[in-house]
Amino acid sequence: MIPDLESFKRLADFDNVLVVDDEGTTLYYDLADLNVLSKLGHRPEDFLGRKVTSFYTNLTDDNSTVMTVLHTGEAMTMVHQKLVTKTGQTYDSLSSTYPIEENGVIVGAIEFSKHFYSKEHMQYLDHYSSHKIYRKNNTIYTIDDLITQNEGMKAIKEKMERIAQHDSTILIYGKTGTGKEIVAQAIHNRSNRFGQPFITLNCRALSEDRADQVLWGTEHDGETQFGIVEQANGGTLFLDGINELSPQLQAKLLQVIEEKTIRRLGGTTDIHLDVHLISSTNEDPETLLQEKRMREDFYYRVGVIQIDLPELKERKEDIEQLVWHFIRFYQQHMNVAIETVEPEVMQLFHHYSWPGNVRELKNAVETAINQMQAGVITVGDLPRKIRQHENRRDVPGERKIMDLKEKVDEYERAIIAEELSKANGIIAETARRLGVSKQTLKYKLTKYELR
Repeated sequence: MIPDLESFKRLADFDNVLVVDDEGTTLYYDLADLNVLSKLGHRPEDFLGRKVTSFYTNLTDDNSTVMTVLHTGEAMTMVHQKLVTKTGQTYDSLSSTYPIEENGVIVGAIEFSKHFYSKEHMQYLDHYSSHKIYRKNNTIYTIDDLITQNEGMKAIKEKMERIAQHDSTILIYGKTGTGKEIVAQAIHNRSNRFGQPFITLNCRALSEDRADQVLWGTEHDGETQFGIVEQANGGTLFLDGINELSPQLQAKLLQVIEEKTIRRLGGTTDIHLDVHLISSTNEDPETLLQEKRMREDFYYRVGVIQIDLPELKERKEDIEQLVWHFIRFYQQHMNVAIETVEPEVMQLFHHYSWPGNVRELKNAVETAINQMQAGVITVGDLPRKIRQHENRRDVPGERKIMDLKEKVDEYERAIIAEELSKANGIIAETARRLGVSKQTLKYKLTKYELR
């Protein structure tokens, strides 16, 4: 039985596809939310080759949509079910199920579904891949996930479109929560490598004693364990937090970048690499170089192209759009309805400094959704830190006291403005006077709105 055109349009809204044989044994299962389900008590091997009713403790041949369709030969569309995992976790499913016929005989069924989670599970949705085409390459984000109307961010997106077509190394600099991994994944998915794996190495977790094994892999007694670098072969390797790498590890990676070969521990042959390298740091590369925490040769090899991400306080015109983007995401994947956000909430969001950047904003929205009542987000639903900021701001006659960073920024802005004026607005001359690169100066000119 083939669904009609209107049914196909509805099926496009579903995230998951399940195919079973005539006995209800799973032949194929493609899920957008496999990472979510694993946190709820499932593993990939729980699905294939097993009867569909064994996935959940509350499903039987009588109440399972798949088994009912197999028995009756009639399609069931837009059916809501509450599913209970083997660990006792529950979530809701909306599904449409169709029989598969061959010569008039039911030989299987195909089910399209979408899962909805409760507030207690919403933190798992950070691992939810909503992009069906890209979920197989280990990514969650595309360039469309960079929500902005800020001119600086628009310029960054345009730059990403261009550089994604080449294999030059890329260094992404941005404070915590500015979206460095989103940018890295978006570049990968915009490149010709999108069908190959995107592999992330958390440099903060890379210990000196296990580095060789983790990076290059091992060969021992006929058994091969692939390292992180080799797993990315043909695709993209994302070094997250390279400012945490020791000079010794920087030297090892530099050699691999230049020679494009590795050898597994215990191996006897070199393995050729075809990897696009993207790195990130939450500390200013100029500072890392000055403090001798990053080798100059390593910096120049990993940062042929550099992307400097602005902090959220520098793009506050994006706040309302981001808030509603997060709200729509949670509404699509949770049993929750959000009707409105009080104007006072948006006002507070615009006054707050957002030290945790976009990540902190998303966390604030998540906290508010957990605590809101009657579908309205109020100031009282926000994290205490943000509410306290509002209380301090409202004290009559209280003089605003700048923190150290604000004072440093104000001083730096004044110096740059003075030298820019002396150089008649010529960026190259201003950079020479200040002893910084043109790229660093351009970033600071944008940051301080001096151009």
